[in-house]
Amino acid sequence: MQAKLRTIFFLAVLCLATGPGLASAQLAAIADPAVVGMSADRLERLTETLERFSEQEQTAGSVAMVLRRGQVVYREAFGMRDREAGDAMEADDIFRIASQTKAIVSTAIMMLQEDGKLLISDRLSQYIPEFAETQVAVAREGGGYDLVEGRPITLRHLLTHTAGIGWGSGVAREEWNAAGFQQWYFANKDEPILETVRRIGGLPLDGQPGDAFIYGLSIDVLGAVVEVVSGMPLDRFLQTRIFDPLGMDDTHFYLPLAKRDRLTAVYGPAQGGGLQRAADSGERVAQGAYVDGPRVSFSGGAGLLSTADDYAAFLQMMLNGGELNGHRLLSPTTVDLMTVNHVDDLLGSTSGFGLGFQVLRDVGARGTPGAIGEFGWGGAYHSSYWVDPLNELVVVYFTQMMPGPRIDDFGALRALIYQAIVER
Repeated sequence: MQAKLRTIFFLAVLCLATGPGLASAQLAAIADPAVVGMSADRLERLTETLERFSEQEQTAGSVAMVLRRGQVVYREAFGMRDREAGDAMEADDIFRIASQTKAIVSTAIMMLQEDGKLLISDRLSQYIPEFAETQVAVAREGGGYDLVEGRPITLRHLLTHTAGIGWGSGVAREEWNAAGFQQWYFANKDEPILETVRRIGGLPLDGQPGDAFIYGLSIDVLGAVVEVVSGMPLDRFLQTRIFDPLGMDDTHFYLPLAKRDRLTAVYGPAQGGGLQRAADSGERVAQGAYVDGPRVSFSGGAGLLSTADDYAAFLQMMLNGGELNGHRLLSPTTVDLMTVNHVDDLLGSTSGFGLGFQVLRDVGARGTPGAIGEFGWGGAYHSSYWVDPLNELVVVYFTQMMPGPRIDDFGALRALIYQAIVER
């Protein structure tokens, strides 16, 4: 009942909101689920399940949002934003979205191609000369490695994670560690992203460009390309070209101080059960320097903070073929190119990868509800999203767990959303 009352209140707010500052108001008007072929009673099963996960301390808190046919049909918050402070989660709270940043920066690259400023077939070295001559570390039998000449890296290699650039955890990890790279986390760096990326150009690659899907810092490199090509800092380009047109007013690399109370805390499973607050510093840097850090490094691969409302607006734009509420960011043909498989069978026959998104190739092989052509991804803090064009569905699920919970909340979310669809 409380969940239904929260939803009714949200619907009323959206109907009254007319200002451009409310991100959710940039989406289509709220709808009764029945109007778009979904069951409100069946969606209540999702509410009961997500509430149970937080009550049983499987998750600290979460926000789930579902849109169908351009209409918001579900938007609920569960659990706590900050357990120690006793703050309940709110639907407009702000989350570290980590690798969900990648889709936005990939979109920025495609916008620059549409502007005539670059081609994704271009060599990376055209924009960052430090990548003109790369080397690949090849492991030797018995230990150590040899360096061999690397093939030229293209922007398309970077978009599809086939550039050979990992996180520096390959056989040449000592060189990467000495250069100061710590996995995907850049928020504590007092160095502009372009300078960081230039240093990557002098480090051994983990694989030959084009040979393998190697997940890592490729989109951070593309963030630096955006700066070079546009002549703007990455944060400013994203703000003016993507966030402002879509009404994404709560999406930032570093949180404005006035919004710090809306930033959710990070938790993880505690030994023996329950939850424990993640450390503020250390190897994983779970809470991170997103409020009190240097505010210098704009990580295109994992740096953004956002809300479910804001990210849903971005995804609805993609589902609409590049447009939302009169603001066109991309051509439909570009969206089509971004959301088809570009990597053959490098990820197996079930899924592939496009230009910024994983794409589903075989529903039966995966064995969970969905549709061929579905695209999505997730983030290190246990956030997830997907877009299902066949069913005209957008789903955003934000939590802040590191490591993730011991339950398959992603599987439950997917099953309970699709069972609520009663009309194709």
